[in-house]
Amino acid sequence: METDHAAVLARYDHQLRRSAPPDPGTRVERDGPVVRQTGGPDDWNGVLWSDLDEATADAAIAAQVRHFTARGHGFEWKAYAHDRPADLGARLRAAGFTPEPAESLMVARSDGPAAAGEPPPGVRLAEVTGPEGVELVVRVHTAVFGTSAARLRHRLLTRLARDPGTLVLTVALADGEPVSAARLELPAGTDFAGLWGGGTLPEWRGRGLYRALVARRARLAAARGFRYVQVDATDQSSPILDRLGFAMLTTTRPYAYRP
Repeated sequence: METDHAAVLARYDHQLRRSAPPDPGTRVERDGPVVRQTGGPDDWNGVLWSDLDEATADAAIAAQVRHFTARGHGFEWKAYAHDRPADLGARLRAAGFTPEPAESLMVARSDGPAAAGEPPPGVRLAEVTGPEGVELVVRVHTAVFGTSAARLRHRLLTRLARDPGTLVLTVALADGEPVSAARLELPAGTDFAGLWGGGTLPEWRGRGLYRALVARRARLAAARGFRYVQVDATDQSSPILDRLGFAMLTTTRPYAYRP
């Protein structure tokens, strides 16, 4: 990847935040200095980008709260460390938002981690489609995270039905049973493919499945002409990604608002 991380981050901000393509079934709207995505109750609703200062931040935050609560939606303000004003997070908390764990925005050239590794013996990686494939991904998500996957199911089915070329689901199968799953999102008109998911059943961790899924999806992204792959990485995955050649550009923290 280019050594000028600031230039890559600026490209990311422009393509996936200020000019983000909407998820299927949603719309991306500009409300003055704020760019947001609005959809139905099971879609991702939230703020993608803002260009605020100390004088405008509180009014802009209040306006977004009014917008989404009028529709009965909870929403997320996805804030980045370089967003302004510097105390944006404190202002969001004061307005009733709940901070969620911070993650690292990590990016690599798509042809970089493609040779990261293969799955362990007895496991094969397969791209899956349609409702049956979604259910395999949902089974892994539910087992790994212990939370409802109803919204994930809705979002995956909607994307596959309306814009299937922007999503690839990959499942790791052992004796025909899903033991790990991840997805690759390919937003049209951008240089960045997104690596999401990557959940692995506890008994299969530490065997290289995460690295193999990163490599598989990087190869798919490169083949489809995407220059970069990006991850919102947790503390668990960021050391692995660092070893695979990903660079951390900044940190990001979601702030959730629930009516």
